[in-house]
Amino acid sequence: MLQQTTVQAVGAYYVKFLKAWPNVASLADAPLDDVLTAWAGLGYYARARNLHAAAKVVANELGGRFPNSYEALRALPGIGDYTAGALAAIAFDLPRAAMDANAERVIARLFAIGEPLPKSKPTMRAALQELVPRKRAGDFAQGLMDLGSLICTPKKPSCGRCPWSDGCEARKRGIQEELPVKAAKMLRPLKRGAAFVARDQSGAVLLVRRPEKGLLGGMMQPPLGPWDEDLPSVKEARLQAPFRADWKKRGGVVRHGFTHFELEIEVYVADVTTVSPRISERGKWVRDLSAVALPTVMKKILQHALS
Repeated sequence: MLQQTTVQAVGAYYVKFLKAWPNVASLADAPLDDVLTAWAGLGYYARARNLHAAAKVVANELGGRFPNSYEALRALPGIGDYTAGALAAIAFDLPRAAMDANAERVIARLFAIGEPLPKSKPTMRAALQELVPRKRAGDFAQGLMDLGSLICTPKKPSCGRCPWSDGCEARKRGIQEELPVKAAKMLRPLKRGAAFVARDQSGAVLLVRRPEKGLLGGMMQPPLGPWDEDLPSVKEARLQAPFRADWKKRGGVVRHGFTHFELEIEVYVADVTTVSPRISERGKWVRDLSAVALPTVMKKILQHALS
């Protein structure tokens, strides 16, 4: 949960998650829809799908016991170099490097590594691995993370309080605030499209499931048109709609930012009494929208449509 997300944002989700699934077996047995619903609002939903998949591997293939080597941890779904290193060091006290963003900053400054991220990651990881002690590797990993978050901060680092200050190459050269060097951010393109919110006579809303792979995989949404550079005209949008109806465009635009692009959506609403069997097979009519896994952007669209 803490990957790309702050402790403040995660706290309440973490408590709720552990209450629902207190061990790996219960998580493995849980329907993916329930896991995604509990995750809704945290974003980066691939993490939830990978966590669920990893729980299934541990519970069903490994006898309920987590692997205790870096290589085996790295093989679990969703486990990358950093997470595998952190688990190996903190959970099993193995001498493995755990390189999070804070550790990257410390190592880049300690060794004055000027190559921009992310290309410098292998160099940093190798340099950190040389420092990992044979014993108490977990304490070292957590201490290094705290050093980066509390002392070796991105701006105005407290070098006078740092235990590695004397050996820090960046401080010797007076370039500590210039490191680590990050690659220039690319401008996020703007995508636009239309969403179609249909309600039946009972007030239930038609939702369809996104493909399992890709952006917001496996999550529920109202039917959407394609995303392009321009918003579709009303005529074009009605041709994109999932079925023929008296689609009426709501005023305004729903905006949402993803990691790699910005999105603008116009919303069309229709009250219907019948719907084609093809749509019924792909989707479902939902009265209680809080009971399904809805990403934040889809919640925005529905709120705009139904307010």
